[in-house]
Amino acid sequence: MLNPNNDIYDAVIIGAGISGLVCGCYLAKAGMKVLIAEQHHKPGGYCTSFTRKGFTFDAAADCFGAYREDGITRKICKDFEIDKKLNIIRPDPSVIIITPDYKVYFWNDLEKTIKELQIIFPEEDNNIKRFFSFVFNSDPNSFSRIRSRTFKELLDQYFTNDKLKAILSFPLLAIGGLPPSMMSAFMGVKLFSEFLLDGGYQPKGGMQALPDALAERFKEFGGELRLSCLVKKIRIKDNKITGVVFEKGSFIPSKYVISNCDARQTFLKLLGKDKIKEDFYLKIKDMTPSISNFVLYLGIDEYFKPLQNPGSALFFSPHYDLDKAYQAAQKGDIEGYGGYALRIYHDKSTISAIIPAPYKNKKYWTNNKHKFLESFIDRIEKYSIPDLSKHIIHKEAATPYTLYRYTLNHKGASYGWAGTLSQLAVPDFRKPSFIQGFYLTGHWTTLGTGISGVVYVGHDTAKKILRKEKLSYKIN
Repeated sequence: MLNPNNDIYDAVIIGAGISGLVCGCYLAKAGMKVLIAEQHHKPGGYCTSFTRKGFTFDAAADCFGAYREDGITRKICKDFEIDKKLNIIRPDPSVIIITPDYKVYFWNDLEKTIKELQIIFPEEDNNIKRFFSFVFNSDPNSFSRIRSRTFKELLDQYFTNDKLKAILSFPLLAIGGLPPSMMSAFMGVKLFSEFLLDGGYQPKGGMQALPDALAERFKEFGGELRLSCLVKKIRIKDNKITGVVFEKGSFIPSKYVISNCDARQTFLKLLGKDKIKEDFYLKIKDMTPSISNFVLYLGIDEYFKPLQNPGSALFFSPHYDLDKAYQAAQKGDIEGYGGYALRIYHDKSTISAIIPAPYKNKKYWTNNKHKFLESFIDRIEKYSIPDLSKHIIHKEAATPYTLYRYTLNHKGASYGWAGTLSQLAVPDFRKPSFIQGFYLTGHWTTLGTGISGVVYVGHDTAKKILRKEKLSYKIN
């Protein structure tokens, strides 16, 4: 270990989200003395589960992607030998998209998905094949060429049918929080490949199994995990990390600090405005967080007979105007947004559904939560599951304020910073040049979104630190 003194850590990681856990596992496995401090009473961040009246619900994230043979999520599961502990299931189709004119399936067999789209849109036959080939098989240089383009511009390059473009984009609005006209092409392609084409993987029993397995391995590697432990300050001396201060005032010295939490909180509160460069401060103040979500949780009786495939993610939209839908979501207008995403779980006993929603404030959601919940159920019953209300045993919801309270994400943001062109790969976010020994990891880095994205960033952050320390354990 770098520091034999038991009172000094090699690295302190703030936040036990997936990215922090992945980073921590690699560092601890390499022999570093690592502490992860998590303000919640369980690890996982948005990737947690909870139980109500015998029903188990996933709090926010309900599946992950990139679990194909060469996928980043499969890699970390193998590296930490948790793939054998997790009972991973994947529905087929993994995604169903329903619009007024079409019902499109994304099958686990990529060729089957392509052929089905070609049958529905025969005039786009060649273009569909070319687009899918680009998304899944492009080299890094190809992706670098789309960094200055929106996802809409990329779709316009391949397709002429506006309804097809909307169908391919609506799930990304639901899971990425932006319409194609605002979303960077790089983010759109990553979400498309890792969620629509290689997504839908779920640990049997709920998403909590993934962070729990990572946390267990972290401790087996010698790491220390402290839950219900809030970090109040990151200490710096002469532009160099010295450690962190906990809520009750105790100081933990550390050579490295890695933050797996909200970037605004990290830089403006934990580090402090006086510790960062003026231009960097102004950049953060001007940046826009992603939209939040309203999440509906339903416990269903044993007589419920689902019309669609249990386990599959269903995306419903009553129209094709995604800019209009996004504007309505920002106002909290369910009728104007129109669509939603839902999943009936494999055991058919629970349903979760989400719709983008604005943060507003605690008072707004206290006054409007019940109305929002009932209106949401009415829409699902009208368009997707007739007589749903007759089978509901338990119902509750998480508002954007709920998501803020449990993660401290700025304005309850669901995906870190909004994935716009101007907020892609912002310099100094991963490793600020003005602070020695500090790293940011997770979806606030402007580099990764979704579980596979934050897994990648956690893996890459650990790799940078281990290379710097020239430790023997290598990350490929």
